Amino acid sequence: MLDDDDYKTLAAVRAELRSFSHFTENVVKGAGLTPQQHQVLVALRAADNGELSIGRLAEILLLQPHSVSGLADRLQALGMVDRVRKESDRRTIHLRLTDRAKELMSSLSLAHHNELRRIRPLLMALLSQLD
Repeated sequence: MLDDDDYKTLAAVRAELRSFSHFTENVVKGAGLTPQQHQVLVALRAADNGELSIGRLAEILLLQPHSVSGLADRLQALGMVDRVRKESDRRTIHLRLTDRAKELMSSLSLAHHNELRRIRPLLMALLSQLD
């Protein structure tokens, strides 16, 4: 059973997560991206070979493939991704970051890294209260 302190801790954790989400929205909007476009770029940057299929991106982002395809269209128009067809399976389209996107991701990721380092002590303290 949860007590009043547990609810206060859960509320504080949620507030910090929302604060980080708000930080992210502002930073990526300042770079000319939407938060969902940024999530596509993050997923691509984190991929082992630097590229992912539309279907796999949809799974990662919890979206429908047609939604990811629309995001890919807009990112391609911004010069952030290239579409790649694999010789082994010409039916599957993969997305890959452009050099321009890699440069932008370096800047955005550094800002996010610094913000997470700033809030880490508070999050750790709050999460430790949930034991």
